[in-house]
Amino acid sequence: MTQSPAVRVTGPSGAVRIGERAARTLVSEFARRNDPKAGLLVGATPESAVLAAAIEALLPGDRLTVVPAEGAAAAALREHVTAQGRWVADRVRVVDTLAEADAAAVVVVAEPFTGTADDARAAVDGLAKYLAEGAVLSVAAPLFRTEGADGELDRQGVLHGVRTDLVLRNTPPVRVHHLRFTPAPVALAASLSPAYRPSSVPLTRGMHIDSNGVAAAGITLGLAALARAARPKSKLWLLPALAAAPVAAFFRDPERDVPEDPSAVVASADGQVLSVQRLQDERFGDGEWLRIAVFLSVLDVHVNRAPVAGKVVDYFVADGGFVNAMKPDAEHNVAAYTVLDTDRGTVVVAQRTGLIARRIVQRAPVGSLLARGERFGLIRFGSRTDVYLPADAADPLVGPGDKVVGGATVIARWR
Repeated sequence: MTQSPAVRVTGPSGAVRIGERAARTLVSEFARRNDPKAGLLVGATPESAVLAAAIEALLPGDRLTVVPAEGAAAAALREHVTAQGRWVADRVRVVDTLAEADAAAVVVVAEPFTGTADDARAAVDGLAKYLAEGAVLSVAAPLFRTEGADGELDRQGVLHGVRTDLVLRNTPPVRVHHLRFTPAPVALAASLSPAYRPSSVPLTRGMHIDSNGVAAAGITLGLAALARAARPKSKLWLLPALAAAPVAAFFRDPERDVPEDPSAVVASADGQVLSVQRLQDERFGDGEWLRIAVFLSVLDVHVNRAPVAGKVVDYFVADGGFVNAMKPDAEHNVAAYTVLDTDRGTVVVAQRTGLIARRIVQRAPVGSLLARGERFGLIRFGSRTDVYLPADAADPLVGPGDKVVGGATVIARWR
């Protein structure tokens, strides 16, 4: 008899399937770590997409312990792992019960939580015992077909979440929660790759559209359909219909090759460098700061990326106006500040609104770790992004008028 968390795999509306996209999201915290680590996968079957994604994410120094789902045979899982070849078999251990597993850096539950809130709470509490210091627990629940588990995981996400991903391309759609109950060391961020985020919808291998763009394009097409239905003889429906493509293009999210040089500080956004200044800002601490300001026109990519690897230790929004982002007074606009702790000191990214931009999206809660070049938010329409670095620790490599590419252009280098 296997021992798995007390969660229901089927809800009142039938079975809940974890597809390839949701599986990749569930194991993303395991896949993004480039240092040798131990993983624990709970509730697996030989045909599980989550097991396949976890095996695909294995690196040479990794170890993965697999616990069968309730009712699944450990022998069948062992046979499946052995069939993957010796390289996989040497790194994957199948145990009969959860009690046989050791603490791991990442714990993944392969089955979605569809039971009650009490079931989900008991399962999370039980799995927390198998988390190493600073480890992450990744769990999923469908948006529907639960008896309270989704609400409990939302609560856990508010208290302990480092990231929440909505996977719409699943049957049914699921929300994946990545939970951390003890602080992670700042140094760990340097060993991470940018996290896989399903909020970025792929069009081609190198080009994605942020989920905000999909929603905005859907709204314009919906308006076109309503206009066509209301006034079938009019051509007014063409206006929102033709606007759908440029609206979606504004939210484009291309893949970027992030420099591997650990001393590199990369641009947080696409655009033109407005200024490179040394200044003081007591909100972030004593001493001088090197501030590199970049203006984003409506034609630039508006997805923001982390300039360095670090841990989010603070996030706050400062009130202000909505001056044209190219003007000096724009530094007093409404802005969202993400404060990162790094092994080189404090780094701050300011997402500033502009004359048209009125909406800032920030997806990295306090406590989360960001890899260099990792997406963490966006600003809708023309705006400005500032990067603050300790002035005595970094040298600028760009000047006013230079064009930069977010996540790829090196704007400064650590001394």
